[in-house]
Amino acid sequence: MASWSRAFGAAVAVSFLVVASAAAQEVKHYRFAYDQPKTTGYGILGDIFADKLKELSKGTMLIDQYPGAQLGQEPQVLQLVKNGDVEFCISSSANAATLSPQAGVMSMHFLFRSEAHLVKAIADPEVAKAVKAMIADTVQGARVIAVATLGLRSMYSKREIKNIADVKGLKVRVQATPTEDTTFPAYGAQIVHMPFGSVYTSLQTGVVDVAENGVNVYLANKHYEVAPVLSMTEHEANNSLVWISDKLWNSLTAEQQGWVQAAADEVNKTQPAKALELEHQSQDKLRSIGVKVVTDVDKSGFIAVADPLLDKLAKDLGPHAEKIKNLVRSIN
Repeated sequence: MASWSRAFGAAVAVSFLVVASAAAQEVKHYRFAYDQPKTTGYGILGDIFADKLKELSKGTMLIDQYPGAQLGQEPQVLQLVKNGDVEFCISSSANAATLSPQAGVMSMHFLFRSEAHLVKAIADPEVAKAVKAMIADTVQGARVIAVATLGLRSMYSKREIKNIADVKGLKVRVQATPTEDTTFPAYGAQIVHMPFGSVYTSLQTGVVDVAENGVNVYLANKHYEVAPVLSMTEHEANNSLVWISDKLWNSLTAEQQGWVQAAADEVNKTQPAKALELEHQSQDKLRSIGVKVVTDVDKSGFIAVADPLLDKLAKDLGPHAEKIKNLVRSIN
């Protein structure tokens, strides 16, 4: 009888250990929201982050992606992340400027000299560190864990834009940031603000004459149907930030925080080159379906206007913006 009791007690003890171990290894799902289709560079980013986090956490931290603005447009989702109602999101640097105006530095025109310079700058640990510090110092409720890019932005319309004179007087949909609101009027354009989801109809009806975005975003959202001429002005970078809510971050153990940051570092390191590859594939696809891609844009007039604004805008935005601008400019 005594041996039976001992055996029973040992079995109970083992079962408690199994339950405790299972509880320690409980699988958690986290929402990761973004407003572009999964087929864009945002989807590439989401997959890199999700795969790395799953690997590091041994399957205990799983990412559920919500693309295509399922949980709202970027400004709304940023608020949800700040409130702790959504765990992760991607926002453009321009929309990040709604929370931290200094983030507008990442959208300054011709800050990035080429695609190669953009990839090198976004993957640079010092640039990422400076962006994270800027958000930590200026935003409450959420933090940035990675910087990414979708490539360079270009203008699209029903007409060609081959030089600065071609945008004079045109209504251009721009992201609502001080940098855009200063630079486009300096080119002679009229600016119009609207959510991204309204751009297609506004181009169709003539509310705006021109929109601007990355090549893959233009393709994935079928904006070529209403604006069949893509002019490769490459005037600014399509940069984005990866956010986590403080509510989630503060609830994680130090080990879990390490996994999340390591997965984010993997995004910083590998996403930019993959996104640029997608941009090139998208340009080939657009040509194959009959879109006119204007590659011989004379950028000199745009650069002549934008270049003197770089130092002024960065200084006006604040010390973090100035530091980021100087770091980016110093990368060869």
